[in-house]
Parts: sequence; structure tokens; C-alpha cells
Amino acid sequence: MGKIEEDNNNKASQSSQQGLTLCLISAAFFGALGSSFLYGYNLSVVNAPSNYIKAFYNKTWVERYEEPIGPETVTLLWSLTVSIFAIGGLVGTLTVPILIKVFGRKGTLLLNNVNAIIAALLMALGETAGSFEMLIIGRFIIGVDSGIALSVLPMYLGEISPRQIRGSIGQFNSIFICLGVFTGQVLGLPEIFGQESRWIFLFAFLAVPALLQLCVLPFLPESPRFLLMERRDEARAEKAFQRFLGKKDVSQEIEEVHAESRAQNTIVAASPLDLFRNRAVRWQVITVVVTMACYQLCGLNAIWYYTNGIFTEAGFKKELIPYITLSTGGIETLAAIVSGLVIERVGRKPLLIFGFSTMAFFFGLLTLFLNLQDRFSWMPYLSFVSILLVIASFCSGPGGIPFILTGELFEQSYRSAAFMIAGTMNWLANFAVGLLFPFIQEALQTYAFLVFVVVCLIGAVFLFFILPETKNKTFVEISQSFAKINNVSDVKPSQEMEDVLSFKPVQEEANGIDKSVIEMESSF
Repeated sequence: MGKIEEDNNNKASQSSQQGLTLCLISAAFFGALGSSFLYGYNLSVVNAPSNYIKAFYNKTWVERYEEPIGPETVTLLWSLTVSIFAIGGLVGTLTVPILIKVFGRKGTLLLNNVNAIIAALLMALGETAGSFEMLIIGRFIIGVDSGIALSVLPMYLGEISPRQIRGSIGQFNSIFICLGVFTGQVLGLPEIFGQESRWIFLFAFLAVPALLQLCVLPFLPESPRFLLMERRDEARAEKAFQRFLGKKDVSQEIEEVHAESRAQNTIVAASPLDLFRNRAVRWQVITVVVTMACYQLCGLNAIWYYTNGIFTEAGFKKELIPYITLSTGGIETLAAIVSGLVIERVGRKPLLIFGFSTMAFFFGLLTLFLNLQDRFSWMPYLSFVSILLVIASFCSGPGGIPFILTGELFEQSYRSAAFMIAGTMNWLANFAVGLLFPFIQEALQTYAFLVFVVVCLIGAVFLFFILPETKNKTFVEISQSFAKINNVSDVKPSQEMEDVLSFKPVQEEANGIDKSVIEMESSF
């Protein structure tokens, strides 16, 4: 018995070590580069050239109507330029179930690059054409691109990753969002593209990651789970498993996917309405909605959208603000990388609770420091440190794990509908923050961030009591973790997976090692 356990542990260790392959890393890297990277980049890229864009609006208005644009009109156009990104994101999210059904996960990511290239051309050429409408339409289209990307990429990464490293691979999404934000800040510096004569290159850059993804992703496999469960193409699924896992014998992985398919109530992709009606996934849906709402409403987007204003009110000199803002992007990226390295050891639930709890604490400190900044000359620096710690706390868990959870909490037939629900909540909350925070800030002044303290605490408490740990579990096992709270029976699916993952005795032995030990371990 001791020998069997030792061999089993060795096998599990080898499986974990063999989980990272060049094919898997390439899919995660280039998939995120042309997807989540562009989302992060577009969160920050409009900050630096905002004055130049408004000047372009005024110049175009004068050329058309021979009079200067009114302050209310320019404010309206600028608000539309910023907020239409979220509207495009919502539209993109709503198209995802149809796109992935027709084109698959990888195919949808590739097709989505067309949106990025069209958006880059419109926004880069808008000034030359004397059309601010092109800039606004371009922002809408790149929003559509981001809405599709933030649903399809986490789905793709979750389905191609062995469960031992599913969280770490899933964090590529978060890491590249942070890298995108940081890149937008760097390129927006006055020494690079943050000048009146160069700001259009900030938007032309959008085409670069899209073209890089188009050059590499076609040569990488489609999601094997999608191929097997939805396309019924076992031959291609086997080849995809072999490339992603770096081994020839993937019969156990294929059988596990078959078992999940047999365990599901339906093999037809469910609609969002089906998810709301299905008691078996009720608390999964609630968990995703609450987590995604807290992801957007926890206050980080308020910091990104109004970073310059916050630092100005905190007392920093105007010429230093672009460089101070740069440090926030660096901290965000570093925290996301650290989270990706520890997620498989610490788990999803502890990182989420830690992140939301510490955000609440540091938002409280930020409120205190902002109220005291007029009394002490050094207080703005403490405000700055508090902002950095809020950002680091966000990226330690809440910044990326909600996307991972959306893919993990649902089995294959529910997954596209789940991402549609999560994406809709994500973009509606994103739009709400951008629209309402200026009014909240005007009404509450330095106490505005206390609203986010409440949101973060609600998120932490909810996750503490409701969310089960999903680390190193199969999708069916995760679904069964909710069986008790959903008040449904878990006998059938559990038995189905037990048949697959249990020992399969084989009389023949090779070198004294029972082959049943070798056959039981599955990467997925």
C-alpha cells in the first residue's frame, strides 16, 4: 500500500512538472497579447492625450461650423469617447455565445483581431480625416474587441490547461491586462507619444498586438474540450491534448472529458436564461455575478479613470504626475505576476478574500490621509502609498481570479452562457463606475472612497461563506462542491467521475510497478 501511494505521489509530481509545455505557454502568451493586453491598454491610453483629443475636437468643430465648441459639448464628446468603450464591451460580450459556437474558442480570438485592426485605423486616421466621429467609433469597436476577448480568452485558457496549473495559466489574462495598462502609461509619456504631434500613434499601436497574435495563434491547437464535447472530433482533440500536455498517451484525459459529458444533464449549450432557471447552478451564477460586480465596483477603475485628478488633489506637481502614474502600472503588473506564481499553492479563495479585505483597509487609510493632506506637507506621499497598496491588493487576487472562476464553476454546456452573464455584469458595472464616480466624488469629496470600502467588505464576506476552493479540482468536482448549497443530489455525476478517476486494476506488471497506478492520473 505504501508503495502504491509513493508511486501515485511521484506520478502526480511528474504530471505537475510536465504541465508547462512550449505549446501551452505560447497559447497563453499570444492569446493574452492580442486580447486582454488590448483591454488593459485601452483603460489607460486615453489619459495622457486627453487634452490633445479635446483640442482636436475643438479644431474640427471650428472647421465645420466656424465657431469654437462649447464647454458642455466638448465635455459630452469626451465623456462619450471614454464611456462608449464600455458600451462596446457589453455588445461584444453578448455576441460571444454565437461566435464560439460557429468559430470555436481559438477561431473567435483570431477573428476578433479584425476589430482591433479596424479600430486602430479609425482612431489613428481620425485626425487626418478631420473626423472626431472616427475616434469615437474606433473606441466603440475596440470595446467590442475587449468584450469578446475577456470572455473567450479565459474560457480558452481554462480548457487547455491541466488542472494542476489551471490557475497560473489563467492568470496570464490578468498579467497581460496589467501589462497593457503599464504599456499605455509608458507610451503616453511626453518623451514618447504623449505629445500633440504624436498622440495618434498611441491608437495606431493597437494593431501591433493583434498582428502578432494573427502570426502565431493559427499554428496552435483549438481547445481539446471544445473539439471533443461540442465538435465530436476525437482525432483533433487527441492531437490538441498531446501538444498542450507534451505527451502521447492522453487516453485518460479524453475519457475524463467523455465522463463529464455523460455526467451533464444536457450536451446542448445552455442559454443565460437556462442558467437562471437551473437550480443546480443557482449559487454558481450568484457567485459569479457578485464576484464580477465587486471586481468592477471595488474602486480600481475609479483610480484608473481619474488618476491624474486624484494625484493633483493629493498635492503632486502637474509635471510629475505622468511618472507617478507609471509607478502604479508597474506595481499592478508585479502584483499580478506574484499572484500567478502563488495561486496554485495558496488557492483562489484565500487570494480573493485577502485582496478584497486589504483593499478595504487601504481605501480607509486613503480616505484618512486625503482628509489630513492640508494639515501636513508630507501627507500626499502617504496618499500615494495607499493608492499603490490598493492596486497591489487588487492584483493579488480580485484583478484576475474572477475570470478564472467563471470558467471553473461551470461545466462545458453552461460555460458560454456563464461568461455572457459575467461579461454583462462586468461591463455594466464598468460603465456605472465611469458614469457615477464623478458625482459621488463631488458629493462626498474625500469620503468618496468609503463607498468602495463597503463593496470590498461585502465581497470578502460573501466569498468567505459561499465560495468553495477550486484549486486542483476537475470541473465536475467543482460543480459538485455546490450541490449542498444548491440543494440538489450529487450522486450521479460523482459516481461518473469516480468511474474514470478510480484505480483500474491490470494484471500485467512492468518492472514491479502496478499499471493501475499509472492509468489513474489525469491532467484535466
